[in-house]
Amino acid sequence: MADTLTADTITPQMLRFERDLAAPVETVWQYLVDPELRARWFMGGPTEPQVGGKLGLTFNHQDLSDDAVPNPERYAEYEGKAWSETILKIEPPHLLAFTWDNGDAGEVTIELFAFASDRTRLVLTHNRLRGPEDARSFGGGWTAHLAVLQKRLAGEHVASFWDLHAEAEQRAGEAVGL
Repeated sequence: MADTLTADTITPQMLRFERDLAAPVETVWQYLVDPELRARWFMGGPTEPQVGGKLGLTFNHQDLSDDAVPNPERYAEYEGKAWSETILKIEPPHLLAFTWDNGDAGEVTIELFAFASDRTRLVLTHNRLRGPEDARSFGGGWTAHLAVLQKRLAGEHVASFWDLHAEAEQRAGEAVGL
């Protein structure tokens, strides 16, 4: 993969991921706010791009792999589940912050920084986690989703989102002693 920087901080209270992406800031921004593009690496859904607006999320993780990969049994019941989170801050094309589980599972902030005409540094911070289990779960999820985003932007094949997720969840668990 052409993307070199991968910096992660995983604690029971906070996650921070830093990635260099092979696309300009404006393109990466579209992958955050355009529901169809967001669905290619994370979750799509209706979006109201304003403070207090809704960020729609639909769990269609079966669609994140380019190969035919079923959802693991423990996630199968979530396929097709839709909900929304509240946008806390939005400064196009550099900042998007939103709640998770209506704020009960913290807040997510995604910052974008241009460092070349065709490259973007993405910094994702998920704070106010409820402890080690959240850190393992969200740490695995965010790491896998960001890997898919990197691959999509670089035009690379995503064989199995769930393989990426399993590896990332194990590493996140080890980081917090689980």
